[in-house]
Amino acid sequence: MNAIPASLIDALQRRRFLAGLTALGAGALLPGCETTGAGTPGKPFRIDVHHHFAPPDYSAALKTMMRGHAKWSVQGTLEEMDKSGIATCFTSLINPGMQAWGNDPAGARKIARVSNEYAAQLMRDHPGRFGSFASIPFPDIEGSLREIAYAYDVLKADGIYLWTSYNGKLLGDPATFPILEELNRRKAIIYTHPATPACCSQIMPYISINAIEGPVDTTRTMISLIFQGGAAKFPDIRWIFSHSGGVTPFLLSRFQREEVEKDRKAVLPHGLMHELRKFYYDTAQGHHDGALKALLAIIPPSQVLYGTDYPFWDGRKVSDDLAKGGFSAADRMAVDRDNAMRLFPRLKV
Repeated sequence: MNAIPASLIDALQRRRFLAGLTALGAGALLPGCETTGAGTPGKPFRIDVHHHFAPPDYSAALKTMMRGHAKWSVQGTLEEMDKSGIATCFTSLINPGMQAWGNDPAGARKIARVSNEYAAQLMRDHPGRFGSFASIPFPDIEGSLREIAYAYDVLKADGIYLWTSYNGKLLGDPATFPILEELNRRKAIIYTHPATPACCSQIMPYISINAIEGPVDTTRTMISLIFQGGAAKFPDIRWIFSHSGGVTPFLLSRFQREEVEKDRKAVLPHGLMHELRKFYYDTAQGHHDGALKALLAIIPPSQVLYGTDYPFWDGRKVSDDLAKGGFSAADRMAVDRDNAMRLFPRLKV
């Protein structure tokens, strides 16, 4: 019997593969991976920008303060990533983070350093699986500038991790501008996470303060950056805001009115929408239909990044909601992976 030509075998295999795609539907199988929204095993491809971790020294320091955090381990993280089709996650300190050292600048410098070194070691131990958003002792100017240099120049961090407020001061406070100026010079990516604002801790004791005040603090800090001039003054910073921008999409008309009525041209030379459309937004706990529709009504899909909020949420839930979000196949891949690849070109290596 004559051998079947290799070209014919290849053609049959391609035909069989395309038939499989048709049967599954465009949203069920994404290019480069056999992982569906429901978490079918396959090659991980997603990039998670909202993924928390807890270095041992950080955990030990919190314990001495009689504070704790949610359960975390390296092995648990890797298992969750594989289950949810996550190729790479960018680590950021689990709550309470640097807020716990708000009145202790020396302690904040120490915890930032050991946490960033642990994150760098994770990157070395598990090539390609981890990235790092480095903590800094913000708003300590001298300590922050020193840690920024060490994180970027020595540890090769991917970006900087900031809380939305520190002791009631938002990121757009002009007192922080010396730090933002250096981050702008470095064309930094700044990932932000909502703080727990002390102002509102007792208003609704029957529900977690973070259920409402966390997303609101994200919006507060976004607006402080925009209306106090920081966003326009430092245009080379790439900002990532959590939880689909907090409540910003729902309050947009109010901010637009403020812009017009109070003539903000001095701090907003390019306008409010220009700044909002430059920001990036992660999907962590903002992946349900209402949040996604509100966000995508004001910014393009190119600014949306996949985020899970692990260990408080798992990636399968996020992916299942995104699968129902009405994205085209290209836009879905952009959210899951391609937008982050554009921000972090080292991942292409």
